[in-house]
Amino acid sequence: MNQRMEKLLKTAGLGTDEAILIHKPSNMYYLSGYTGEGIIAAGNGFQAIITDFRYTEQAERQAPGFDVLMIEKGVSHEALAGRLFAQHGVKTVRYEDDEVTVRAFAAIQKAIPNVAFASLGNAPETIRRIKDQHELDCIEEACNISCRAFDQLLGFIKPGMTEKQLQIKLDFLMLELGGEGLAFNTIVASGVNGSLPHAIPSDKKVEMGEMITFDFGAKKGGYCADMTRTIALGQPSPEMKKIYDTVLFAQETCEAALAPGKVCKEIDAMARKIIDDAGYAGRFGHGLGHSVGIDIHENPRLSQLCEDLLEVNQTITVEPGIYVPGLGGVRIENTCAITENGGRTLVHAQKALLIL
Repeated sequence: MNQRMEKLLKTAGLGTDEAILIHKPSNMYYLSGYTGEGIIAAGNGFQAIITDFRYTEQAERQAPGFDVLMIEKGVSHEALAGRLFAQHGVKTVRYEDDEVTVRAFAAIQKAIPNVAFASLGNAPETIRRIKDQHELDCIEEACNISCRAFDQLLGFIKPGMTEKQLQIKLDFLMLELGGEGLAFNTIVASGVNGSLPHAIPSDKKVEMGEMITFDFGAKKGGYCADMTRTIALGQPSPEMKKIYDTVLFAQETCEAALAPGKVCKEIDAMARKIIDDAGYAGRFGHGLGHSVGIDIHENPRLSQLCEDLLEVNQTITVEPGIYVPGLGGVRIENTCAITENGGRTLVHAQKALLIL
């Protein structure tokens, strides 16, 4: 049994007659290295990936420490897990109740009779909060790829291009430079569309005098990058320049405040005060940041409600923004790693306003 699985079973407080079912792909990857479809069934003394014919060889290659069980016609993944549990005298099964639907859970209960079910309680996500050196290296390389792609994109941007064209080019560059995939759907928002924090790239053409926001990230080694830069195509208006300067000050102030032991919501409050004091109260409506890993959004979060303390080797974004309907918006974001001495940015693209 590998170290991550052992840590999970210990964190979950698993009894000798208990077992777990893992359905989330990100947790399956974290625990085993397996990237295909299926589930993981594990307990004290056993761990198995249950999948179908398409993925058995892949599972054997990616997760050599796991037994690989193949479903048969008329035998579901959960039914095969039930047989395994019966062999090991399992009486209680912990499952991901935030992932499994009501209908799927009813099928699980039918497939695995004579056991009790209980919540796994996000135990896998709890141990995923602290990254090891390999994970940090993967996230940093994903950020490096993203920064290099953005740097190359800058020479490509011209008035009259559409947001979609810029998105496609940026996505291509991230893949060409070594990204395994995209961490999330790339956001490109120009002009008035900049007031939409999660704008979908459209056929709108970028024009001189507009701000353009790019929110994007590559994946490397199964881990995500997350960064945002807002640039100007020609000279921006005085109001948009003020908005940019305010967001930049908030971002740099909060990034400098990162350190182990800091309360997440207190760092969020720092950004909110800067933005409110500049006259933009109510125009920063999302949290200041979130952890990044296998999933693009992980915990802890820099938000108004999160009372968690930052810890060494967590990764966290710092991404304040100001969004004014009818005018536009600005967001600036770095992914950072928490070290013993504070925060270390993993994103090195220029933050000072770029005017093309």
